[in-house]
Amino acid sequence: MNNLILLLFFYFLSIISVLGYGLSFKRFFIKDKIEIDYGLCGLIGIFILTLYSYLSHFFIAHGLLHNTIVIIIGVILFTIFFRPKYENDNLKIVSLIFFVLLISLFCFKTHDDFPYYHFPYTNYLTKSDIIVGVGNYDPSWRSPSSIFYFNSLFYLPLIKYYLYHIGAILIMGFSLISIFIRGHQRYKLKKIDHIFFFSLLSITFILVFFYRLSEHGTDRSAQILSFILVLEILLLTIKDQDFETFSIKIFLIGGLAISLKVFYLIFIILLIPVFYFMYNEKKYFYFKQVIKNKFLYLSTFFLILVSIINFLNSGCFIYPLTLTCFENFSWSVPLEEIQRMKIHYENWSKAGATPNFSVSNYENYIHNFNWLNGWIDRYFFNKVSDYLLGLSLLSIIFIITFYTNKKKRDKKQNLILVYLSIFILFIEWFYNHPSLRYGGYYIIAILIFIPLSKILSKFQSNERIFLRKVILILFLTTSIFLYRNIDRIIKENDKYNYSIFTNAYYNIDERHHFRVERNFNKIINFYNDCTKEQIECKNENRLLAFKRYNKYIFVQSSNYNLEKNKDKYFYKKKK
Repeated sequence: MNNLILLLFFYFLSIISVLGYGLSFKRFFIKDKIEIDYGLCGLIGIFILTLYSYLSHFFIAHGLLHNTIVIIIGVILFTIFFRPKYENDNLKIVSLIFFVLLISLFCFKTHDDFPYYHFPYTNYLTKSDIIVGVGNYDPSWRSPSSIFYFNSLFYLPLIKYYLYHIGAILIMGFSLISIFIRGHQRYKLKKIDHIFFFSLLSITFILVFFYRLSEHGTDRSAQILSFILVLEILLLTIKDQDFETFSIKIFLIGGLAISLKVFYLIFIILLIPVFYFMYNEKKYFYFKQVIKNKFLYLSTFFLILVSIINFLNSGCFIYPLTLTCFENFSWSVPLEEIQRMKIHYENWSKAGATPNFSVSNYENYIHNFNWLNGWIDRYFFNKVSDYLLGLSLLSIIFIITFYTNKKKRDKKQNLILVYLSIFILFIEWFYNHPSLRYGGYYIIAILIFIPLSKILSKFQSNERIFLRKVILILFLTTSIFLYRNIDRIIKENDKYNYSIFTNAYYNIDERHHFRVERNFNKIINFYNDCTKEQIECKNENRLLAFKRYNKYIFVQSSNYNLEKNKDKYFYKKKK
């Protein structure tokens, strides 16, 4: 029971602290006329904290004292900048949504990659400042997600490392709040259009399909943010928001999404309808607004930091894009290995490798469409087919619920470019990495939701009856989310004897979760005890360490010889 109370306390403390940073940033850096809801404030808080985490990683470990100060400052900022007289309604929405999401926080079994590299990487950030070349330890360390840097700030007293999954629930929660507020505003203004229905569909999708927090990994958070990006672009195309407001949102949310997974640089394709809008309006000062927008430079600086960390980890600014890799640095991963891993990732995404199957020739399999039949057999059935069935059922429920014989006059709105940009993303996804976790979830859903929203917006209904239908959809969505999580917890109780009342924390295997920390200590100790102290030792580590400018650098031991010259040991690179 004690750790249940601790988990609840730090859960809500985290929400308040993140909101504090977002509210203070809004107060000092965003004009009062620009509308930033509490959901976006929360996402701004996540953005600012993540940016700080990257910066501070160069100089200091995110230990208990450091993180305690960071979180307390956020709470203080919240008490200063929260205005209860004007913002109680916003706080009620925040409280309601995070109270609903609370049940997803409880889990015994985490994501399969969590003990593999999510937890170890986050834990590394709490134990050390930057170590150059950690990508030599394992391919998964070469291009870390920004969510690890954000989560590392929540290594706190008493609860310690049991909040390393907080980032996913905060991104999900604040995104839902922002989408809900946007839909609620449309309803209050009696604008029951495709924007309203797209908002409602997005909320339903996120809660029903992304209900299980332990499956989010590093991918689904960015996919959740994509719904906000598309929603903001749709609003821009109907000229229903100020361009300056739009540009602030798009830079902040886009920068955060790309930092979560550098792969999501492909979101740039979504700017096609934005550039067309700017050109079509013939208001060329829009381009000047973009150039003068400080958030463009803030997001650019953020992504440059992400690229620098990637480079210091692996020698690549964008791993595994070989054009951005330099192998002439001591810590650089060899280009041959990078190319091999690139082929491996593409092969895996095309169902050429599964836990129980692997093709013999990766390169031949991924060439052109040689992979298509294997992908259909091993992945489309049943992963994609089940997903499409779920989306079809969701669409049918919405059509049945909101269908009426009365039709509204259709306002012609050009959504072709928005839809075309999503379709281009679909083609890129399907040809290069057709795995749902690599963007398939949001791309397929949005391809269906945009035309479905247009269809639903044509049905005319009595206002009171319509409100009941919306409440019914939200009630069913919330009920499904709660039921599936309760069912999951019951199954975890049967299988693992997991009970939130006796131990609410997720499972930690001391031997497995902390293996990287122990290995890093061995590598550093070998340097301090043998090389630095000039004592002859046998190196049993796969990596070697040395120090430059007071920073440790890890290199592959297979590429270096440990040699002795006048009682001094040094590393000499093999020819």
